[in-house]
Amino acid sequence: MPRRSRLLIAALALAALAWLLFAAAERALALAQRFLQLPAWLQWTLGSALALFALAGLAVLWWILRPRRARRAVAAPDRGTLERRIDQLQTRGADTGTLAAELGELDRRRGEARVYVALFGEISTGKSTLIRALAPQAATASDVRGGTTRQVLHVDSGLPDGRPLTLADVPGSREAGGEARETLAREEALRAHVVVYVCAGDLTRTQAQEVRWLAEFGKPLLVVLNKADQWSETELAQLLERLRRQTAGDAAGVVAVSAGGSERFQRALPDGGVEQVERQRKPAIDALWKALARLSSPGAEGLEAQRERAVLAGLHERVGTLETQTRAAEAERIVRRYAQRAVIGAMAAIAPGSDLVIQGALATALTRELAKLYGVPVSDVQIDDFLRQARLTLRTGSSLVLAIAGNALKAFPGLGTLGGGVLHAFAYALIFDSLGRALAASLAERESLDQEDAADKLKALLADGSGARMKELATLTLDAWKEKASQ
Repeated sequence: MPRRSRLLIAALALAALAWLLFAAAERALALAQRFLQLPAWLQWTLGSALALFALAGLAVLWWILRPRRARRAVAAPDRGTLERRIDQLQTRGADTGTLAAELGELDRRRGEARVYVALFGEISTGKSTLIRALAPQAATASDVRGGTTRQVLHVDSGLPDGRPLTLADVPGSREAGGEARETLAREEALRAHVVVYVCAGDLTRTQAQEVRWLAEFGKPLLVVLNKADQWSETELAQLLERLRRQTAGDAAGVVAVSAGGSERFQRALPDGGVEQVERQRKPAIDALWKALARLSSPGAEGLEAQRERAVLAGLHERVGTLETQTRAAEAERIVRRYAQRAVIGAMAAIAPGSDLVIQGALATALTRELAKLYGVPVSDVQIDDFLRQARLTLRTGSSLVLAIAGNALKAFPGLGTLGGGVLHAFAYALIFDSLGRALAASLAERESLDQEDAADKLKALLADGSGARMKELATLTLDAWKEKASQ
């Protein structure tokens, strides 16, 4: 385009802009003049409304542009509290060996005064190859298949300035059927002083969730983009920028590396043939070394508080899971014991007909024992109200309970021909098993005696006549019947 034409277009654009500014100014003055002609009360009303709109707009703008706060690390209980909970679990018969071993490992690493770095990430992102690049003497295996690493591998290495470093190669996440290995990887990530999250491209939703989970523990976290040599400079710069936006506020930095490793390709020969060639690619990991040196500069002692908090927070979750499992197992034993007592009581009845009103003393004792197990305080009035509601449920569903009991007994040769006494006893076993399971599930979920919730669960369990539960109840009834017959 000729220079004269460009100048003409620029002049026209400036004239149009000046005209727009003039028109806007004229319109603003006209509005201001009209505003000043309004009554005083209306001026104050409109002025207040405009001020509120302006403040709201500024607040939204600040919210969008404000700097993100540093993520607050997850809270962790003190060690003494955890040890007491572990001791209580042990006295209740739970297997606490792995929990005690975790505390022992926490102390052992503290005594070593070495910085531990865990390489975490999905399978096939090149973690093992990156370990070999960081520690050439390491004998970590890797191949083209995902999920090569099956256990946690520790490799001694050192920073360029001579400081010792221990690298942990952990199993990759998101491997089909690799849930147990993923648990090992997460536990090792919590034990490390520094975590390196390795990826090979844009973060997927699950990868972003993993980064956020790691960041919640407040330890130094570095995102490493591996296999950087497969992109052009422009593509790599754009990818790094997207990763920085994705991990803003979570990761302490994002760097790109190429772990190297072997590559296979075909080479044409002068005689027209083809040969398979395998060669080693030189790693490019200087950026990673610099980032590790920066993140580990406080040393093991300076990073120990964050590492200990992460380990204790992880232990808190594991102890909580074991406490839930232990309570559930204890609740199962309590319910079975009371179902057995109900069967024995039903067999001792003089006229065991179709009356399915719960044996009051046993039901009260069952409710109290389950509430105590789950640490839920209950009063006599609450128990009476709950059992009254349960009785109504049982009266309206008595025919269903008897039908389910009869069908279940027919599946066991010998039981179905023993008469109404066995049917009555089996019905009581079904009632107490359903009542106990419903109450235990409600107490665990609601942490209170929620009558409506427990009643809904009771109805569902009473109507369920399939599965292994019927077999267990029939076996319990048969054992009680044999014991009575032998007396």
